[in-house]
Amino acid sequence: MKTSQLSEIWIYPVKSLGGISIPSARVMPKGLQYDRRWMLVDTEGKFLTQRQYPVFSKFKTAIEGDQLLIRYLVDRLSIDIKEENKTCLDVRIWDDVVQAYEVSPFHSQWFSDRIGTDCKLVYFPENNPRAVDPRYSIHDDHTSLSDAYPFLLIGQASLDELNKRLAIPLPIDRFRPNFVFTGGHPHEEDDWKNFTIGDGKFSAVKPCARCIIPTINQDTGEKGVEPLKTLAAYRSRNNKIYFGQNVISLSAHTVSVGDLITVL
Repeated sequence: MKTSQLSEIWIYPVKSLGGISIPSARVMPKGLQYDRRWMLVDTEGKFLTQRQYPVFSKFKTAIEGDQLLIRYLVDRLSIDIKEENKTCLDVRIWDDVVQAYEVSPFHSQWFSDRIGTDCKLVYFPENNPRAVDPRYSIHDDHTSLSDAYPFLLIGQASLDELNKRLAIPLPIDRFRPNFVFTGGHPHEEDDWKNFTIGDGKFSAVKPCARCIIPTINQDTGEKGVEPLKTLAAYRSRNNKIYFGQNVISLSAHTVSVGDLITVL
């Protein structure tokens, strides 16, 4: 057995907006608590991301008590994180249609005004289903509003190897992981299957194929060609670029920075 250590935990409360680095997190059936439970959709209910609107990266998030706080430049918005009994509507994320509810017309208008297009802010209730691809499911696994899986794991050594090849090193936030770990060699997570973080059990189910979001500066919203240009030279397979590992949980618990990770 090989042991590494959990060095960072990230959540992204609103899909494709700024993330939050936290010292510990509760593992829920669909992902870390508060991770990608909110999302912006267009007037037809289709999800919106940094792919179409790089400015999303400039919306920063924080959680204080029972409030989700959004900051955009000098503007602030507060969202009550406690679930409410509201009428759900159908929204689309990739090929999935799930039921979510609009937080409020006020919150939707706040985002519409700053993004420059009509949109709605929706919340995905914890009990509403969204199954992962059955080819990679272990026990009828579900996810939140992430692209496809509940968790994304990346080794710090993998980022270090990439940064050695870049003219300007990039931070881990370009890749929007949930878990970052230290120890081991670059991209060893490619070969992981079952592992533990502290007392919790996880399974790595599928390498993560990357879209253009890693090319977007998460502070300025500016787009470039890196790191995909460099990654393409040594991380391509079947016309896709891979970086990181998609993960599902086999047991619910709490994870904390500093937890030992043991590959079984």
